[in-house]
Amino acid sequence: MPRPKLCLSMVVRNEEERLEACLTSVAGFVDEMVLLDTGSTDATVSIAERCGALVHAMAWPGDFAPARNEALQHVSGDWVLVLDADEQLLESAREPLQQLLREPDLLLINLLRFERGARQSPYSSVSRLFRNHAAIRWSGAYHAQVDDSVLTLLQREPHWRVADCPAPALVHDGYAPALLGERDKARRLRQAMEQELLAHPGDPYACAKLGSLDVSEGQLQRGIALLEQGLEACPQGAAPVRYELLLHLAMAVASVQPGRAEALYRQALALPLPARVSLGARLNLAALLCGQGQLDEAATLCQQAGDLAPEVALSWYNLGLIERRRGRLPAAIKAYRRAIALDDRHAEAQQNLAVALLMSGEIAAARDGFRQAISLLRLQGRASEAEDLRQRAAALVKLDS
Repeated sequence: MPRPKLCLSMVVRNEEERLEACLTSVAGFVDEMVLLDTGSTDATVSIAERCGALVHAMAWPGDFAPARNEALQHVSGDWVLVLDADEQLLESAREPLQQLLREPDLLLINLLRFERGARQSPYSSVSRLFRNHAAIRWSGAYHAQVDDSVLTLLQREPHWRVADCPAPALVHDGYAPALLGERDKARRLRQAMEQELLAHPGDPYACAKLGSLDVSEGQLQRGIALLEQGLEACPQGAAPVRYELLLHLAMAVASVQPGRAEALYRQALALPLPARVSLGARLNLAALLCGQGQLDEAATLCQQAGDLAPEVALSWYNLGLIERRRGRLPAAIKAYRRAIALDDRHAEAQQNLAVALLMSGEIAAARDGFRQAISLLRLQGRASEAEDLRQRAAALVKLDS
């Protein structure tokens, strides 16, 4: 059976730095690339056209849902893949996605997205690949989604089904700390979610987004109240939103109510979600248990995370920290090296590897590790941390020989 025609749909504005990498990642996979530009003043349009995309234009309507719906008006074919400019399709996902696209009763395919640089939750699940059906439309103030329209359509036409792509499909740079500051995402998210919450008091999704933002900005009391409100209103079947509420509520109360946080993390892990999506809860629970001295279960959780998603450096780094506390230096060294092999810019992994090597008597290797960690900290603009580490390391090993 031939593969159905697949169209890329994007809404863009001033994305000259990221757009080409995004479009290159889908070249040869999609049959058509259609972009809706909402007022670019840089080279976005010329880059898109050079990459073979069809570009349409509209004035920015105020939020993403109407813009994405307008973009859908310009696509043709059987299926639509929706990306942002800070996302790329992974090469390894092409074959499993091509197989899924041929299944005649599929309506939507959920995609696993690797959140590169995110401090929490290395993976998320996004509903970005769906059949070009007239009833599928975007809604939502900031994080526009098609989920509500898909649910309505499934109730009316129950022969359709939704599937998850088993392999990671996308990589996303938008949640890296530097990009969050650069693009002022937190401010825009707060404004949109405040409006959404006013329009729909107690909405679980809005409570999850705004509550987690409040917690991250130090407004703990309000954030916890919103997360608890959202959790109370969240249907049991809404696993992705329920997971986000449980995860962020556990993070918010962990320092003062560790027992409650542990119970919340375990509830999150019990939800029927892809294993990679729940990595954040697994790793946070491991860190909590480690702090309580429950090192064996903490190590088991990190090892499980590494087995479930061997490509995530954070799992191996955390395992190294726990193995060192257990006094298992060879296991710690192995875990740190695995983390560094996946992320050679991880200064903390280099530093902790150097310490473990020093404790094992490997002086020359420890010296090299400290030097590498100091160099990385300087390259990352963390000069005071680099100098502090240099002074502490120089008291242990001779760095200039």
